[in-house]
Amino acid sequence: MVNFMKINDIRIRIVNKENSKIKAIASISVEDCLVIHDIKVIETENGLILAMPSRRTQYGDYKDIVHPLNSETRELLSSVIFAAYEEAKAKE
Repeated sequence: MVNFMKINDIRIRIVNKENSKIKAIASISVEDCLVIHDIKVIETENGLILAMPSRRTQYGDYKDIVHPLNSETRELLSSVIFAAYEEAKAKE
């Protein structure tokens, strides 16, 4: 059984660069005890996806620094961040 975390705050920074696949950068506060910055909202041919914070390795590829451990958590993060993104976009 999965205990879902409580997301207390979501902050969205819209990226207004022409021809950029990155549409926004999100920060979330989890359970009033953890903040995750630099979650990217990326537009693909199949719709929006999340890219978790990552760093470049010595070999040039990227590794996530933070990531969900199961699909339920990824779906929760996606749904709340995409909803916050759509709300922020509507306010622009």
